[in-house]
Amino acid sequence: MKYYFWILGCAMNYSDAERISAVLNSLGFTKTDKEQEADLVCVIACSVRQHAIDRIFGKVKEWNEIKQKRPLVTLLSGCVLEQDQKKMKKAFDLIFEIKELDSLPLRLLDYFPLHQSHKEIPSQYLSISPDYRSSFRAFVPISTGCDNYCSYCAVPYTRGREISRPFNEIIEEIETLIAKGYKEITLVGQNVNSYGNDLNDPNNNFTNLIKKIDTISGEYRVYFYSNHPKDISDELIEALPSLTHFPHYLHLPLQSGNNEILKAMNRHYTQNQYLALVKKIRTKIPELLLTTDIIVGFPGETKEQFLDTLRVVEKARFEMAFIAQYSPRPGTRSAKMEDNVSKEEKKKRNLEVNKALTKIVLEENQKLIGTIQEVLVDEEKKDKLYGRTKSYKVVEIKKSPTLKIGDFIKVKIESATAWKLAGK
Repeated sequence: MKYYFWILGCAMNYSDAERISAVLNSLGFTKTDKEQEADLVCVIACSVRQHAIDRIFGKVKEWNEIKQKRPLVTLLSGCVLEQDQKKMKKAFDLIFEIKELDSLPLRLLDYFPLHQSHKEIPSQYLSISPDYRSSFRAFVPISTGCDNYCSYCAVPYTRGREISRPFNEIIEEIETLIAKGYKEITLVGQNVNSYGNDLNDPNNNFTNLIKKIDTISGEYRVYFYSNHPKDISDELIEALPSLTHFPHYLHLPLQSGNNEILKAMNRHYTQNQYLALVKKIRTKIPELLLTTDIIVGFPGETKEQFLDTLRVVEKARFEMAFIAQYSPRPGTRSAKMEDNVSKEEKKKRNLEVNKALTKIVLEENQKLIGTIQEVLVDEEKKDKLYGRTKSYKVVEIKKSPTLKIGDFIKVKIESATAWKLAGK
C-alpha cells in the first residue's frame, strides 16, 4: 500500500503532512514520490486562496479517470472551509480535520487491511512524532489556530481558536532534532509570537521559548513565522540580538500600507505604527533582513491606496514578499464586500510590487559581494550546489566531492543578482 502527498499552502500544512505520514507508516503504508504508483492520494489543502481550491478540482478529474482503471482512494485534509468541504464531499473518498488525525486508521479500514489500532495514536495530533521530510531541515509547530479574525482570512474558520503546544514538548522535539544532526529548524504557527497566550502561565511566552531553545548546544539555525506586528513585544525585540542560533531575519506581514484598507482588513495597526515598529527593530538589529506578506486588490482598494503599500515597501526595504491577489473566501467578513478590483488591475499591482522589491533586493545583494557568508547547502542541480545564507538568500557554488547537502560551509560572494548570490 503506497501513499502520495499533494500539499498546498503554508509550512503548517507541510508540518501536518509529516504527522499524517507518521500515522500512515505505522499502519503499513509506504510513501512514494510517484503519483502514478499511489494507492492512496493525500491532499493537504489550503482554502486561504481560491486559486488553490481551483487546482484541487482540476486534479480530481485526473484521479477520477484513474479510478475507472484501478483502485485508488483519495483523502483530503488541511485548511478547508466548511463551504469548500461541502463541494468536495463528492470529489474525495475521505475528508477529515487534522485535529482528528487519531481517527484516520479507523476510517481507512473501509478501504485497506490495516494492522494497528487507532487507540495507540495520541488524541492531540501535535503530540504525534512526525515523519520528517528532510534529514537536516524540520518544521516544528508551536501552536495552531488563530484568534485575530482578519477580515479576508479563512484560518480561524478552518483551524479554530489558537491553541499553544506544551512548552516542554516543543523543547523535547527540538532537542531530539539537534541530537540527530538537524541544521535548520523553523517554528511554525498561524501567529507564532502570540504563543502562550492561552496557557495561563506568564513564563510560557514566545520570548522565553526562543531563549530556552537558544540554550541547546549544537550547530543549527532557528527561524519562526508567521508573526503579527501587533504581537511583536519590546521584550522580543530586546532578546533577538543576543541569541546565538536565531539569524537576524524576520517575517513581518504588512498586507497593506493604507490605513483605511488596514482597518477594513481588521489588522489593528496603521502605516505609521508599522513603520515605527520596523524602525525600532532595525535600531536594535541594523543588519536585519525583513520579509513580508502583501495583498493587492483588496475590496475597495483604489490606485492611490495601493501607492501607500508601495511607499511602505520602499521605506521598510523588504527583501522578499509573498504577494497575494485578493480572492474572497466564503464565510469571511470581506466576502460580503464587493470584489471591485479587476483581475487585470490586481496582476498589474502585483507586478509593481515585484518591480519595487527587485530593485531593493539587487541593491542589498550587491552589498554582499566580497563578504564571507555561512551557507547551508540544500539542493543540487547538474554541476551546481545551492544553499541559503543566515538571511535565507540563495547562493550558488560549483559542485565539489567534499561537499554534500546538509553541510554548513563558508562561501565568498563573488557576484549577485536580485535572485541569487554566487561564490566559492
